[in-house]
Amino acid sequence: QVQLVESGGGLVQAGGSLRLSCAASGSIFRFNRMGWYRQAPGKQRELVAAIISGGSTNYADSVKGRFTISRDNAKNTVYLQMNSLKPEDTAVYYCNLVSLVAGTRTWGQGTQVTVSS
Repeated sequence: QVQLVESGGGLVQAGGSLRLSCAASGSIFRFNRMGWYRQAPGKQRELVAAIISGGSTNYADSVKGRFTISRDNAKNTVYLQMNSLKPEDTAVYYCNLVSLVAGTRTWGQGTQVTVSS
């Protein structure tokens, strides 16, 4: 079983930066995809960014050029560096891990990011 623990959320002014971290523990297969999703009030959960074990990444169009996802495979940790934050980035951010071998999906508990204008 896999557990994900997120940290790094908070309140920031527009234009500011935050860095989210997500540490995975438990039975983690080598080949996996880790990502960040977000859900704003009244909206569906959406993909923000994802990275696979080999390092390939993909981003939502709304965050390209502002957010950077990275991972430390030795620590089973994924990071999301968020720069030039906008009020519309306000949401609960969830970490996600998909095992590309077992096909299982695990979610973190979520961390609140609030961007004030």
